[in-house]
Amino acid sequence: METLVRIAEGLGRFSARFVPSAFAIAVLLSLLTMGLAMGWAGAAPPKVLDAWGGGFWELLTFSMQMALVMFTGYLLALTRPVRMLLERVAGLARTPRGTVALMAFVSMALAYINWGLSLVASAMLVRFMARRRPDVDYRLLVACAYFGLGATWHAGLSASAPLLVATPGHFLEKSIGVLPIDRTLFSPFNVGLTVVVVAGLTLLAWALHPKPENVVRVDPAVLEKLGDFVPPERPKETSPALWMDHSRLLNLIFGGLGLLWLGRHLWMNGGWRALNLNVVNFTFLILAVLLHGTPARLLKASEEAAGVLHGIVLQFPLYAGIYGIFKATGLTDQIGELFVSLSTRETFPAIVYLYSGVVNYFVPSGGSKWAIEAPYLLDAAKTLGVAPEKVVLAYAWGDMATDLIQPFWALPLLGVARLEFKDILGFLLVAFLAYLPLVTLAFFLFG
Repeated sequence: METLVRIAEGLGRFSARFVPSAFAIAVLLSLLTMGLAMGWAGAAPPKVLDAWGGGFWELLTFSMQMALVMFTGYLLALTRPVRMLLERVAGLARTPRGTVALMAFVSMALAYINWGLSLVASAMLVRFMARRRPDVDYRLLVACAYFGLGATWHAGLSASAPLLVATPGHFLEKSIGVLPIDRTLFSPFNVGLTVVVVAGLTLLAWALHPKPENVVRVDPAVLEKLGDFVPPERPKETSPALWMDHSRLLNLIFGGLGLLWLGRHLWMNGGWRALNLNVVNFTFLILAVLLHGTPARLLKASEEAAGVLHGIVLQFPLYAGIYGIFKATGLTDQIGELFVSLSTRETFPAIVYLYSGVVNYFVPSGGSKWAIEAPYLLDAAKTLGVAPEKVVLAYAWGDMATDLIQPFWALPLLGVARLEFKDILGFLLVAFLAYLPLVTLAFFLFG
């Protein structure tokens, strides 16, 4: 274990020294794509420039959908019922090993529901568990809180690619149509693999807890600095405007109408098969409105939740520009032919899984990366006779695999926990080395 920790610390130092910011990566990828379009696909520079600039706004709907996934999950995590539930869950832990195993399971379960919810709620649960079990290894506890982002989120109800291709009007509809989630997320393969991964990583978390003499405990001063969401107080003075802002009436009416629409929509469109990105976001928004109770509390939580959206707003237009280059210059055909030459019908899903994982380490954004990769992956799949749903699932699992060793999405959790990524990377590396061959084998068999 100590050897793995030293390796992990070296990887952390490498990332800090050589891996730039997400925006810088997006710019570098834009330049690389331009170079490939001119040098490999033979596109003229003016055509590449036009494709890049014209593509910036092709994915605005998709960008808003991704922003709402994060925003609604964050909103829901700040509600009082969710906090109370997390405190109850923290009370279930009886031993240090049981605490980290429970943290791993809850993190993965929450990420299956919504990755934004998992990021925020898992960070809250770390605090509650550390207070109840000060004898737990704090580094491992925080590492387990990150398991959901590397193991289950892109196989669950906020999965970018599977939900997108299930949404009518998505940008790939002309080539693959609409793929309902019973062919992706709720397929026996995806559900079975998710169950196996959750069980395996939960047991691994239990086994990884150090002996008592090697435990690194949380600094009490750190716990004191971990703040809570403070809802606005009801003002002493009264006025019609203040009464409406601090009354539950409007939230109840709005939320009730939302639930009526949701029930009617599911009833008339085949039940759970009608779930797509828009319906999932709508559901989480309605739940957040109802559980926050008043407009004032909801708006205060919205201000905090909006603070995590800057990456999506800033970077997604750049990735849309890259998508525009792929779409308009023939680069999609070139890369698709390369994949066909390296693959067979049986091996293609596993190759897509590994490829998606490698790219994800440098472009840690499942939604924007799908916009770049989907055209040539699906084109190659069509040539090889591979069903598009297999490509979607292979992409999704690969996209989240290297999140376990990539610090980008861990930053909100680490900010709350007051740790650095190198503090938890050793444990995450062990989980990654156990997880990667298991899922790779599954996709070889899936092909």
